[in-house]
Amino acid sequence: MKTKRRYLHALTLLVSTSLVALPALSKTFVYVSNSIDGNISTYEMESATGALKPMGAVPAAKLVMPMAIAPDKSHLYAVTRSEPMRVFSYSINKQSGQLTEAAQAPLPDSMPNVATDRTGRFLFTASYSGNKAAVSPIDADGRVTRPAQQIIETGKNAHSIQADHSNRFVFISNLGSDQIMQFRFDAATGHLSENVPPVVHTKQGEGPRHFVFSPDNRFVYVLHELTGTVTQYALDADKGTLHALTSVASVPSDSGLIQGSVQPAITATRIAARDNEKARNTIAAADIQLSPDGRFLYTTERTGSKIALFNLDPTTGAPSYALNYPTVLQPRGIKIAPSGRFLIASGEKSESVAVYKIDPDSGKLSEVGRYPGGHGANWVEIVDLP
Repeated sequence: MKTKRRYLHALTLLVSTSLVALPALSKTFVYVSNSIDGNISTYEMESATGALKPMGAVPAAKLVMPMAIAPDKSHLYAVTRSEPMRVFSYSINKQSGQLTEAAQAPLPDSMPNVATDRTGRFLFTASYSGNKAAVSPIDADGRVTRPAQQIIETGKNAHSIQADHSNRFVFISNLGSDQIMQFRFDAATGHLSENVPPVVHTKQGEGPRHFVFSPDNRFVYVLHELTGTVTQYALDADKGTLHALTSVASVPSDSGLIQGSVQPAITATRIAARDNEKARNTIAAADIQLSPDGRFLYTTERTGSKIALFNLDPTTGAPSYALNYPTVLQPRGIKIAPSGRFLIASGEKSESVAVYKIDPDSGKLSEVGRYPGGHGANWVEIVDLP
């Protein structure tokens, strides 16, 4: 009997020790900003299938649009483009993924794009209507509580701002003046200074909008809103300057769409009148995302409600167009899960959020499902926790 008890005790200790030693399983959470509702929806993603479980929404303000996740995954930053212009800091619960408002801070204008530097110490924003960009300090606890410390005048319609992977250089696209501004970035002070040359010009009328960096930091891929083309740039690692290599169309020639034109800035009035706007047949490319392994590139076009797939050459990084997929109505934001297995799309005129499985060999998309969304769905962010 004693032998049996000792055996059972040893077995219990073994099982208990094994359970304690098991690492915590990570969970994936998806956040979607809803500009008309003025809130941010949270979803938990099922890791095996990509299916989304709605978890409710937290309030922000009307015209909440661009968002960014802190590098340490502790906070989500959301910018509202209605008065007063500001950025919300939300703390992210490491276990549940739920958002809790932690702070608000003023911004100098209506900002359609937000990003952090690679250390998470500074927040970058760009203003389409104000032709400017700004750098705001991020507190040691991850919150943004202070006004911008630097405001930079840009060309017309600044649309996106990001630091490269080295965190030494920052680029700003100017849709209205067909240029990309080049800056050196002091990661210690957060100060931006003009690089040499300070500007790279794109083709007239292209309208550079969003861009992404290749995982190895060798290339930058720029999506042009008005033509739908994707341009590959070589990034000089020492100088932090761009050199155009090749451009590829994301919109097939038989789409029936023509080149777009620069549009007025987003306002509450314009959003309210959007449903009554006359239908356009012009190209309106929106977002661009790169798979974590650097093999596949995806872009959206809002007029035709399509997602385009590109394959990237493993040696040269050159993009080649593959095909287009129909998706949610007026897709403004897409994001790829950190695993590289799923892509999420939100549509400004859709009441659902779509999830697609990414084929690991071809990059082709197959729809997993569509899930309830908010009104004016905009930006998508995804985080794996813990």
